[in-house]
Amino acid sequence: MSLIRLLQRKPDGEIVFREPTSGEVPAYAILSHTWGEEEVIYQDLKKGKDKSKTVNKAGWGKIQFCAKQALVDGLEYFWVDTCCIDKKNAVELGAAINSMFRWYQNAARCYVYLTDVSKPDTGTDNQRAWEKAFRESRWFTRGWTLQELIAPRLVDFFSFEGKRLGNKSSFESTIHQITGIANKALRGDALSNFSIKERRSWAERRNTTIEEDEAYCLIGIFDVSMVPNYGERRDRAFRRLEEEIHKLYKGIDFEQHTIELNLASFPIAVQLIGREKELSKMHELLQGQNSRSCAVLHGLGGVGKTQLAITYAKRHKEKYAAIFWLNASDEDSLKLSFQGIAQQVLRHYPSTTTLSSIDQDKDLDQVVSAVKAWLDFSRNTRWLMIYDNLDNPKAPNNPDASAVDIRQFLPQSDHGSVIITTRSARVSQGERIHIQKLLDIKDSLEILSNMSGRKDIGNDPNAIALVKELDGLPLALSTAGAYLEHVTTSFSDYLRLYKTSWLKLQTTSPLLDSYEDRTLHTTWQITFDRIQQQNGASAILLKLWAYFDRQDLWFDLLRHANSADDEWIQKLTEDELSFNEAITLLCTFGLVNPDRPSQQKVGSGGYSIHSCIHSWTVFVLNKEWDKSFAYLALTCVALEVPNPDKKDWCLLQRRLLQHATRQAPFIVDGKVDVDRLHWALYSLGKLYADQGKLAGAEKMYIQALQSKEALGPNHILTLTTVNNLGNVYTNQGKLAKAEKMLVQALQGKEEALGPDHILTLNTVNSLGSLYSDQGNLAKAKKMFVQALQGYKEALGPDHTLTLSMVNNLGSVYYQQGKVAEAKKMYIQAQEGYNKALGPDHILTIHTVYNLGLLYASQGKLVEAEKMYFRALRGFEDALGLEFASSHLLPLQNMIALGDLFSQTDRKDMAKTMYNRALSGYTTVQGPSSDMCKQVENRLQALQITSAESEPGAAKSRGVFLDV
Repeated sequence: MSLIRLLQRKPDGEIVFREPTSGEVPAYAILSHTWGEEEVIYQDLKKGKDKSKTVNKAGWGKIQFCAKQALVDGLEYFWVDTCCIDKKNAVELGAAINSMFRWYQNAARCYVYLTDVSKPDTGTDNQRAWEKAFRESRWFTRGWTLQELIAPRLVDFFSFEGKRLGNKSSFESTIHQITGIANKALRGDALSNFSIKERRSWAERRNTTIEEDEAYCLIGIFDVSMVPNYGERRDRAFRRLEEEIHKLYKGIDFEQHTIELNLASFPIAVQLIGREKELSKMHELLQGQNSRSCAVLHGLGGVGKTQLAITYAKRHKEKYAAIFWLNASDEDSLKLSFQGIAQQVLRHYPSTTTLSSIDQDKDLDQVVSAVKAWLDFSRNTRWLMIYDNLDNPKAPNNPDASAVDIRQFLPQSDHGSVIITTRSARVSQGERIHIQKLLDIKDSLEILSNMSGRKDIGNDPNAIALVKELDGLPLALSTAGAYLEHVTTSFSDYLRLYKTSWLKLQTTSPLLDSYEDRTLHTTWQITFDRIQQQNGASAILLKLWAYFDRQDLWFDLLRHANSADDEWIQKLTEDELSFNEAITLLCTFGLVNPDRPSQQKVGSGGYSIHSCIHSWTVFVLNKEWDKSFAYLALTCVALEVPNPDKKDWCLLQRRLLQHATRQAPFIVDGKVDVDRLHWALYSLGKLYADQGKLAGAEKMYIQALQSKEALGPNHILTLTTVNNLGNVYTNQGKLAKAEKMLVQALQGKEEALGPDHILTLNTVNSLGSLYSDQGNLAKAKKMFVQALQGYKEALGPDHTLTLSMVNNLGSVYYQQGKVAEAKKMYIQAQEGYNKALGPDHILTIHTVYNLGLLYASQGKLVEAEKMYFRALRGFEDALGLEFASSHLLPLQNMIALGDLFSQTDRKDMAKTMYNRALSGYTTVQGPSSDMCKQVENRLQALQITSAESEPGAAKSRGVFLDV
């Protein structure tokens, strides 16, 4: 870059040249403007001190403006193109044209002086008065001002009067609309990130006074150098510019190695949706010119890796002398791809000795060597090789003899660019980019819309439900769209067919030419076959996964399957290292992803499988129902259900809930032998009950009781199931049915175990809660006192079961209006729980909530509010914010807070709490449940009554604890 000649404003106001030297260039401002008549040129300022004619020129005002504005910005030096270049010196002019982009780029500030935009001094800044003139300014139509807009970091716009209008940042949207220049380019992104075609488009509507300048003004935009030759005419100037651009990107001898892009050799591609982040990352990795660069695109089959590679090649084809696509699925396909490359090269350069001297039909290995030699030529540096579908890479733990050793097919020289697409994360020849599902639902909707021909589906709830089920997998979305294109099937009907007739739906879907595997139902079979070759335990895990929920499968859950006869299941579950080995292979091939760590998750880390892959495991891998797998899955879930005395039991139960839900239809449809699994059904019933899923718990307990023949009506497990079903009826408000169940359980336990047995006392406690709900507080108190005495004698006064009876007795006192006795019991229970379990345990938090209810009944609303908030925070900390929003106890807490806010005329806060509770109860018990109706009544009452008469003001009973 030539040295820059600056203007200097001296303290006395005189403007003089600061001639270029080899020293450091001081900070300077730079002017951008359109030329007019009577511009001040270099010779005017070189005349000496007699500048009377110069200062009378029209252009002198612009120089003065720039000097004054620079002074305002603390800059002593500035540059103006009219007078800082000696244009009569051809050598200096040429150097300046090649340096000008960098001069603007290095300026501390750039001032755009718009002579055709006026901003009158009206006392107010009315942008409408000058915005139209700004948009139509001649400055936006000139060729040289393109680089003057893009190159500087700070660009300020000024009116004819020298008043500031704004800057490049504040006008970004407007400038983009006027010029079509990408926003990222305006923000300073490297221009190499933009294609040659796009950069050329920015100048298409611009013009210059001299025709050759239309090309010369783009020298800096493309970061090239060329000697101006005025008189050569526009076309010749552009040809030379294009040659320099190609030399920069493709090398000095690019013409000797340029191969026209042959799209016929590429797979058929559809329009790529989204993926701009991935394309930018690829460009970042592959733009190196002096050494080999390689990007490895890995991810699930059908996620769009090939489409991404093709899109990149099309977008950046002008930067490469040659681009070749190769099928890397196996060695034979690779060799045939090299043969196709050889033929392309010979068509362009028939005399290429390395290729013309061999018989291409006889020895493909020699063809591969010859093509690699041609790519290795020291001056043939700007090629791009795309090795597509390297899904079976050679690796130490891959026993497949047909695995591809990609190293044998890569050129040896340290130049050129390589893209590899693969389903395996073990390809290590370059920088890996994990191509995952589409995250933006709008991208999924766009694919579905384009493929189906159905427009304006962005707000269609059925279309949204369908794309959520297909979960951002382009192949699944394209398959659905292709099917829907020529049928009248609705989105909701397709979703129903997808869930019930998956395989038949996929086999009748139109073929997709744009996907190598062509159909959704076979796209993962090749991967599965390779997994099965490498590790049978991985394959069996994938098959077994069909009987679990697709999300959050973890080792501790599967370890209960270690009694199975299958040798691979035994290997899979023998220890965590074996499980990790099996799951890692599935992750390597993109079929499974590790879940993000969660502070609220207990146990080992979990793994999830894509919803489409899970459907494939259900309908293809497990086309024939496997009762042994169904039995294993149900056994694993049931054995993992913890009791409430286990630390973090509620979180673990919540983690199991989705897997239990997956088992429910197997049980209802008779796909598992309930007579063998009565204990498992009991366990699932307990899980559902603890999580507030009362309808599910009822079904499980009833189903378990249907297998009572295996145990007999007086077996303790049968009686406990009867007891628990009675508790469910109590919580459902079915009090008569509940009493019948609990009395039956109590009689059976007393006969089998005696009145003082722990399990008998558990039923006594359950009857106490029932009588409380019936309003029979005397009988309730009798039951709780009996249970309390029994627990004390059997377990001691500090046992958690004993403390639970203390709490429950406190709730009876609370309902009887005996506030002092109730408070004493609650505090005793709280202190005991604190000591035994700690202040953050859910049982401890229960007592905090009960104390809040007690204070509220006394009218001590400040103290009650403190207790409620303390309890709610405790529930949220213990369960996690997400889980707490759908757990019964926190939901009761929310209602109590809503009631308190309603009483104290804070209706907005009450509404917030009620809505949170309603959302939770809708999730847990369904929108038609009694609790949902109660909360809806409270919300309605907020709008039509005063706080004193709202249902929220009624006293709530304390929380009774089941044991």
